[in-house]
Amino acid sequence: MSSEAINFDGLVQVIQQTHSSFAGQASKAVNISLTLRNWFIGHHIAEFELHGADRAGYGDGLLDALSRALRSRQVSNTGRRQLYGYLRFYRSYPQIVRTASALLPGLLAPGLPSSIVRTASAQTGVPAGWGWMTVGLAYEF
Repeated sequence: MSSEAINFDGLVQVIQQTHSSFAGQASKAVNISLTLRNWFIGHHIAEFELHGADRAGYGDGLLDALSRALRSRQVSNTGRRQLYGYLRFYRSYPQIVRTASALLPGLLAPGLPSSIVRTASAQTGVPAGWGWMTVGLAYEF
């Protein structure tokens, strides 16, 4: 906006444009965050299935028990079907680990070998340079 005087309609228009611009950016940020959230939930479930100390006690009932526990703690979107979807999402897009581990250190399961982080995309055959942004936005169930 210039330093020239504007009329009321001009004020309304510039505020509307400002709102639209920032609302679009906020929506993209939320979508990216939801995508990462869902992928990390899938990652944690997969790692528990492989390495969890009490994994044998759950078997096929893991997602049911996990859903009940998470819902009792008011964690949204954690029904059994949703948790299964997050697990499928994680397994379908392992290349996200490269970018996610760099952006959010400490969220990957402890003890995850660094060789997995470095080679996950090579093992899946995903072309170099593909990151989590190419997966799409907000993989919700």
